[in-house]
Amino acid sequence: MKAVIPVAGAGTKLRPLTYTQPKPLIPVAGKPIISFIIDQLVAIGIRDFVFVIGYLGEKIRNYVETAYPDLNKEYVVQESRQGSGHAIWTARTLFEQEDEIFIFFGDTIIDMDFNKIVNSSFSCLGIQQVEDPREYGVVEMDDDGFAVRLVEKPKIPKSNMAMVGFYKISEVKALVEALNFVIKNNIRTNGEFPLTDALMQMIIYGVQIGTVPVNNWYNCGKYEVLLRTNALLLERGGFASTQLPNYHNTIVINPVNIGENCSIENSIIGPHVTIGHDAKISSSILKDSIIGNYAAIKEAVLRHSIIGNDTSITGFRQSLNIGDNTEIDFG
Repeated sequence: MKAVIPVAGAGTKLRPLTYTQPKPLIPVAGKPIISFIIDQLVAIGIRDFVFVIGYLGEKIRNYVETAYPDLNKEYVVQESRQGSGHAIWTARTLFEQEDEIFIFFGDTIIDMDFNKIVNSSFSCLGIQQVEDPREYGVVEMDDDGFAVRLVEKPKIPKSNMAMVGFYKISEVKALVEALNFVIKNNIRTNGEFPLTDALMQMIIYGVQIGTVPVNNWYNCGKYEVLLRTNALLLERGGFASTQLPNYHNTIVINPVNIGENCSIENSIIGPHVTIGHDAKISSSILKDSIIGNYAAIKEAVLRHSIIGNDTSITGFRQSLNIGDNTEIDFG
């Protein structure tokens, strides 16, 4: 089995944070988004990975090579961002001879029984009910749960079941043929080639595509969703820090995840705070926030904030969303 992970997007909805850090490397509950994906795929027996990189792709490659040295990894660059289908098509020569592949979008965290998809005898995709289907790829199903129509961001949805960005393709040749068809014929949706259109073309070819509901889906492409996901995961077992040093004159309100070599004093941390390694926090109050590696925060009150790596903030009481390598002094 081989997994294809598209991670070439620019993460525009998370700017300015993603000007210097690719979205898949943003930490959630102390762990980069891409690590959730890789760990889940490794747990179901996958050792061969294809990463479709683009924007800040070398940072993703460096992280994966360092964190997962024992995996079989290949990389392909999507030179122009023309949608998820185009990203998969760009990597086609690396998987077209496989019996089956898994596709997992690189900004998605999913909670489900992955064996339901692994053990399926046909192609299938993960789904979840959503409030506004117009923002997603939408699935219309028959009574047996097979997809009969897939539509990318429909203006008038006929279903409220959205695709969550995880797919098993058992008919790999049919997928490649469908991707070739939509790109050769320039069949675009909203100016791009979404994977949704290629999957719909597979259905037209007669391929059965089943659906599997997921328990939870965290689409981490938006600022508010990222913070909500961070809080929800910290509340679950296995993500919050359990053994922390005694920080000087500091109150820690669990759950939190605090990285290694952090210096924290005269502060209140938590709940629902993730702090990267080597951060320095003094005389501050942090709540419901994500703080990057090597950040320095002094005399600040922050809530619902995302602070990038190597950031310095002094004397501030507000909600922030700022990128890496930033220095702010409100003193």
